[in-house]
Amino acid sequence: MLLSDRVMQMRPSGVRKIFDLAQKVKNPINLSIGEPDFDIPDAVKDEGIKWIQKGFNKYTPSGGIPELREKVLGHLRGKGIVCEDAIITAGVTGGLLLALMTTLNPGDEVIIPDPYFVLYEYQVLLLGGRPVFFDTYPDFTIREEELRRAITDRTRVILINSPNNPTGMVNSREELEMVARVARERDILVFSDDIYDRFVFDEGEGEKPYLGRMYEKTLTFGGFSKTWGMTGWRLGYVAGPTEIIQCMITMQQYAFSSVTSFAQKAALVALDHDMDDMIAGYRKKRDLIYNGLKDKYNVVKPKGAFFIFPEVPGGNAMAFVERALENNLFIIPGSVFSAKDTHVRISFAATEENLLKGIDVLRRMA
Repeated sequence: MLLSDRVMQMRPSGVRKIFDLAQKVKNPINLSIGEPDFDIPDAVKDEGIKWIQKGFNKYTPSGGIPELREKVLGHLRGKGIVCEDAIITAGVTGGLLLALMTTLNPGDEVIIPDPYFVLYEYQVLLLGGRPVFFDTYPDFTIREEELRRAITDRTRVILINSPNNPTGMVNSREELEMVARVARERDILVFSDDIYDRFVFDEGEGEKPYLGRMYEKTLTFGGFSKTWGMTGWRLGYVAGPTEIIQCMITMQQYAFSSVTSFAQKAALVALDHDMDDMIAGYRKKRDLIYNGLKDKYNVVKPKGAFFIFPEVPGGNAMAFVERALENNLFIIPGSVFSAKDTHVRISFAATEENLLKGIDVLRRMA
């Protein structure tokens, strides 16, 4: 056998089957996308081009260029997040892998609310850890009894993603304060994936709460892919206790060396670039799709990100997705993100025209 045990435990993603089916459909209404449908702002692109042309194309320090690390720390501290140090990473996924490499021993457990972003499970498995899931259905809130039930003597990390992919839920201040309290009692690290933190739509309910404000042993993950549309530039950051961040820098030195040079310079401009109009446009898209589905489906109104996660009639999401493809609509079954196959993830990172077409198909299928 030429392959490692590590590879053998990585089963193919459930999304592969549906993508194979979608390839047989000509010009589907694509509401499956997990990235923004807008381009990088011109000012950010121009800054990247400028530094390429100036010859800033070599390796950078393993932790990232100092001016971006400092700017990220200022950006987070401006939100009230407590952080001593920061590392620039190859997206949030690259940062998460480094953080797990730094903190996880084989057999250690990482607690993850279900539904969850699919990479969480496999990164933990890749490093010999054990992902432990707890249920947040039907309203996708974190309940203390479920969280405590998941904790064992091997628990090392609680991983929270708010706003959430795939549900669009934003955890309340009370939920996150409870997570911080439980973590502090048991001396457990908290990883807070805040990649969608600008995509919070219901301002009347108060600003988005951050775990990094509440608990000193929190690693805060963020990046430039969602807010500024820089998905292909693979640039993120992690901030938290100096001891952990410095070890992550060492890990990055041996794993990736460094991250893209010109993208880091462009990120300095991105952090100052106002995206409020774009976020307001996504709020309108959220309202459009929620109002189009709420009388036909059992659906929780998403408060953030750019996903909605309705329950499907009959409780078989994969079968529903296959039927949707027969109607030229491409969406993702909930089983990709969950132990349950009862919901579908629909992205509203799409044109209004495609959203209206998708809503029409979904209403006919209800």
